[in-house]
Amino acid sequence: MDVASSSSSSAADNPPRREKYDVFISFRGEDTRLGITSHLHAALLQKKIETYIDNRLQRGEEIGPALLEAIEKTTISVIIFSQNYASSTWCLDELVHILKCNNREGRMVIPVFYDINPSDVRKQHGSYADAFAQLEKRFANNIDKVHKWRDALTTAANLSGFDHSNKSGTEADLIQKVVDHIWTQLCRESSYDLKGFVGIEGRIKKIESLLSIHSQDACITVRIWGMGGIGKTTLAEAVFHKHSSKFEASCFLKNVTENSKQAGGLDHLEKTLLKEILKEEVLPIGSTSVRERLSRTKVLIVLDDVSSSMQVERLAGDRLRYGTGSRIIITTRDKGTLGQTVEDNIYEVEVLKPDDALQLFCSRAFKNNSTRRTDYMQSAKNVVHYARGVPLALTVLGSLFFNCKSKEEWEDEFNKLKRFPNEDIQSVLRISYDRLDRNAKEIFLDIACFFKGWRVDKVKRMIHVRGLFGPSGIRILIDMSLISIDSTRKVGTIQMHDLLQKMGRTIVEEQCIKDPCKRNRLFTDEDVYRVLKSNMETPNVEAIVLNWHYIAEQPLKRADFKVMSNLRLLIVYGGYTFNATFNASLDLPDSLRYLEWWRYPLDSYAI
Repeated sequence: MDVASSSSSSAADNPPRREKYDVFISFRGEDTRLGITSHLHAALLQKKIETYIDNRLQRGEEIGPALLEAIEKTTISVIIFSQNYASSTWCLDELVHILKCNNREGRMVIPVFYDINPSDVRKQHGSYADAFAQLEKRFANNIDKVHKWRDALTTAANLSGFDHSNKSGTEADLIQKVVDHIWTQLCRESSYDLKGFVGIEGRIKKIESLLSIHSQDACITVRIWGMGGIGKTTLAEAVFHKHSSKFEASCFLKNVTENSKQAGGLDHLEKTLLKEILKEEVLPIGSTSVRERLSRTKVLIVLDDVSSSMQVERLAGDRLRYGTGSRIIITTRDKGTLGQTVEDNIYEVEVLKPDDALQLFCSRAFKNNSTRRTDYMQSAKNVVHYARGVPLALTVLGSLFFNCKSKEEWEDEFNKLKRFPNEDIQSVLRISYDRLDRNAKEIFLDIACFFKGWRVDKVKRMIHVRGLFGPSGIRILIDMSLISIDSTRKVGTIQMHDLLQKMGRTIVEEQCIKDPCKRNRLFTDEDVYRVLKSNMETPNVEAIVLNWHYIAEQPLKRADFKVMSNLRLLIVYGGYTFNATFNASLDLPDSLRYLEWWRYPLDSYAI
């Protein structure tokens, strides 16, 4: 880019500062600004390729830091060599810096020879010879700088590029070839963004298969479903990043549920979506012209963290119809929001396999310290077992244990973790619980405290005793990925991820941290004993699981449950230590609706 005028441009003439650019265009303004450069820029933007072009016209001799930074942030630099390119020291300095950055991983330079022969650039002949004759006079006291410019031109001209010096073909053909080449290279480079995401490649391929990316079928919607922290958003982002350039327009709407609660709600999200697709600020959403433009536009849209069918309808329903070949990806924790859909278009994200989970954790916990990795491997496996394949937990815990300086500190951190779950992980998991209705919340807590691993039919009976509505509640919990049904046995059993179970029990404990008498569920031996020992009125307690063997060994003369005036459910295991004398002092309240005895501890009994 050269300095061509003394007038200053407004801030609107300059592109906004970004963390990264796909393409940087270097050009001689007076030669190509209003021609090929402007057309190439527009074509790249049309393909949603983030492009930096310096439109400032202010006079100066040296490139500013912002421009150098933009070059360093760019994946591909396009150099438009024209007749007067070499007469601009600004352009030559740009070129030197571009080639310097080209040696870094993932960077690329594409020369375009417009109305100039590549050999003239390479050998500095023709107009380039005239330019350098002037430069050598002007920089006689700094001839090394001139030599750097010559070397840069020679290097760049030897790179593979596009020759339009003989005007063969139209300028439109040239631009199309350049844009197609850039798009292909960017698609290849996108694999770099997957570094650190263990096991994601196979998942991406499954989503691509469901999307049928290369098909020109009518709009296809794929739903990515799974529990919180399982990697739904990360997967959607990877697919979006890889394929967005293949569409005429694209939009990634993050945190739809959270943002729909902000000012403007779904109206604001709908306007944001249209603005991204049609590239206009204010649009009459209901107008015929807007609908027709959408229907002719091939789009890729991601709706992240959807929690209601209303959100889907407003952003991807009949109200907004997109063009042939469009693709919509929806991530959700709640399968129930997806409505009546083709089952094959729902992708359930599962936990990582053990080897992948260990690799992900170690990449965060040890990074490049191979010695520490070897010494702490068994400890690492213990933490990975605790995380149970949830990518969020593995990533957070990996960073947490990276800061531990000794094995003693590592073990202390792990023991603390078992008692006090990590808040960053819990807050993400808890979002699913907070979205439940009252009935489903109560059933979730019952399963977390008492019924994990139990037969479905038996759990439904227990839930009924508790005055709750089992069939609908269990269905909601399954749709929200908070529980699953293990059908490997003759009778299905209810399963729950360990981290979710821990979250549920923590919610109950937080009803009153210090006094279990004020909680509605008791599920640990210590808390049950403390409540029985106090022998005080405890109207909050509604359900208890009791280890009879543990209680019988305590200095407790009687188990007076009558003070628990709202106790409905009592589950006792360890009945083989049953003592008739002790049982005689077991006083039960009239409120009790279900009492169940197990001869053996629950974890050893085939339920």
